[in-house]
Amino acid sequence: MLVEESSQNGIRTVTMNRPEKRNAMTDEMLELLLLAFTREPADDERVTVLRGAGPSFCAGRDISMGMKVNIEPVFHAVETYPLPVVSVVQGFAIAGGCEIALHCDFVIAEEHAKFGMSLAQIGMAPTWFLAKKLLEVAGPVGAREILMLGDPLPAKKLHQLGMISRIADQQELENTCDELVSRLAKNAPLSLRAIKALLLKEMTFRDGIEHAAVDALVAATAASEDAIEGRQARLQKRDAKFQGR
Repeated sequence: MLVEESSQNGIRTVTMNRPEKRNAMTDEMLELLLLAFTREPADDERVTVLRGAGPSFCAGRDISMGMKVNIEPVFHAVETYPLPVVSVVQGFAIAGGCEIALHCDFVIAEEHAKFGMSLAQIGMAPTWFLAKKLLEVAGPVGAREILMLGDPLPAKKLHQLGMISRIADQQELENTCDELVSRLAKNAPLSLRAIKALLLKEMTFRDGIEHAAVDALVAATAASEDAIEGRQARLQKRDAKFQGR
């Protein structure tokens, strides 16, 4: 199963299960993740933990498998899930993997984990929705460094920027996760629901800004010759030769 679920003592675990491909997301995985985060929580559920099987959390979309399913509804479902969602990150969280982690309420990362948004390196640009999340968690300086450079940043750097909640060495990662999740699970579920809804509502001030012109620019970038070259270069593991067309 590409996405596995389990539940114990009020703690639900959702695991992206494609370790041989660093959990790169296929259309089927996205559909399964969307289903996992659009269902109403079970009566006894208190918190959900999002994981990636194997040595890496998630390498983003698998661009070799086609991209028919829109990834944004998955991020929105994770962000608006009624109860707290905690992501546990090891290895790489790149592009869509970085975004899905940052759309969780808490991020716990192994100290050597790497986070990155490599869109500029393959001729793409983030949508309004994705850029808005980075601005919320990283601020303008951090968002520019992540998006414009596109290089993976270590978890320690993101922790310094206030983007992730906790970092731990490899031996302590699970203990750190258990401590946070157990603490959340002890709190009143109605309070957790209300607090999450309140914070989400107060962070929607950018949603009302007119951005059709920006959307058109992003769409044109995605359809450009540079974007085709960037994706081909990434698949062929070579440097892209961008022409600005």
